[in-house]
Amino acid sequence: MISKILIANRGEIALRVLRACKELGIATVAVHSTADADAMHVRLADESVCIGPPPSRESYLNIHQIVAACEITGADAVHPGYGFLSENAKFADILDAHGITFIGPTADHIRIMGDKITAKKTAEALGIPVVPGSDGEVKPENAIEVARKIGFPVLIKATAGGGGRGMKVAKTEADLEEAVSTARAEALAAFGNDAVYMEKYLGKPRHIEVQVVGDGEGNAIHLGERDCSLQRRHQKVWEEANSPALNVEQRMAIGKVCADAMKKLKYRGAGTIEFLYENGEFYFIEMNTRLQVEHPITEAITGIDLVHEQIRVASGGGLSVTQEDITFQGHAIECRINAEDPRTFVPSPGTITHFHAPGGLGVRVDSGAYQGYRIPPYYDSLIGKLIVHGRTRVECMMRLRRVLDEFVIDGIKTTLPLFQDLISNQDIANGDYDIHWLENYLANTSA
Repeated sequence: MISKILIANRGEIALRVLRACKELGIATVAVHSTADADAMHVRLADESVCIGPPPSRESYLNIHQIVAACEITGADAVHPGYGFLSENAKFADILDAHGITFIGPTADHIRIMGDKITAKKTAEALGIPVVPGSDGEVKPENAIEVARKIGFPVLIKATAGGGGRGMKVAKTEADLEEAVSTARAEALAAFGNDAVYMEKYLGKPRHIEVQVVGDGEGNAIHLGERDCSLQRRHQKVWEEANSPALNVEQRMAIGKVCADAMKKLKYRGAGTIEFLYENGEFYFIEMNTRLQVEHPITEAITGIDLVHEQIRVASGGGLSVTQEDITFQGHAIECRINAEDPRTFVPSPGTITHFHAPGGLGVRVDSGAYQGYRIPPYYDSLIGKLIVHGRTRVECMMRLRRVLDEFVIDGIKTTLPLFQDLISNQDIANGDYDIHWLENYLANTSA
């Protein structure tokens, strides 16, 4: 059994993992940069270790320092949270070599799903529906031939990419050369790898993802889906579980496909299989071999603590539930609270002068922020997540409207006003939106 977990992350996810550890009676170690010495997870952990200066590459991405912190404190496991080293196969290998448990999938599974081309081929072999596209990497010299076979418009994507970087759309042959060139340049700059591949571009899809958990021995379950279609620059802003676009039959069908695939793969830990969904069809995008930012809405409708499951599986205890045990209760929505200007989205670091989190039935706030906390300028601008649960989507929306009026964060700019606008929009009320909706809304409201 794991006795001490080092949390290799910061902010709200570090605090969320710490809470799960405490509930399981497991000792905790917080690591932090010099910029995060006063962070809440550092204050609450049993032990803390400073692992370097503010830049991520010198602290939260410094594998040597994190392994050293494990050895100094006697931590026998590491939870990576999300981002940073959570999908770094080399990190998983190094921990294994030092006899430290990585709370996540195997390094091989991280590698398989970390490369978009390999992931797509693997998904197809496992019976997961995929977007029509290239068989592998697309070079400038064969791009026209591949695009004609797929049919315009096409989407060029970095094989090692994420977050919209190295991603370009070519609507016609005239657009293709520049789109491929730009995507390759962006991919090289962002990931050190200029390889790209090509897929059919879907006009108005939704972004649907299925939560899975496996024990590494051939047992796996799904915990339903989340709708993450409200995005800005390919970054999720608002998520819902379940999706307003799916019915029970569709939900259980795609969930079974994903769970069966994970059984065949003998996947270990939590993961998310992401799809584009259009006209009743699902098309695999990628698999994230880690905990997702939006995992709390799945927890809200299932009552399953995903971090508990991760730790249990990593300890060799297997899954705590079977598929038959899973029931879906009500509806949940998550709003990502960022320290950003709500209109321009320019980051807004600084000191929080007032902080009041809302409460009441069905309300959860995951945040490491507090009054007097200084948000450093070095990291992602996510400072909290507001999660609201109701018996129905209508009740959930009404609760969210009330809760947004209660949430107070002063001293910095945040995206709270954006959600107050969205909660009053009729398309949102109807659940009638796709992955382009928010970008179009922001363009029209700022004009």
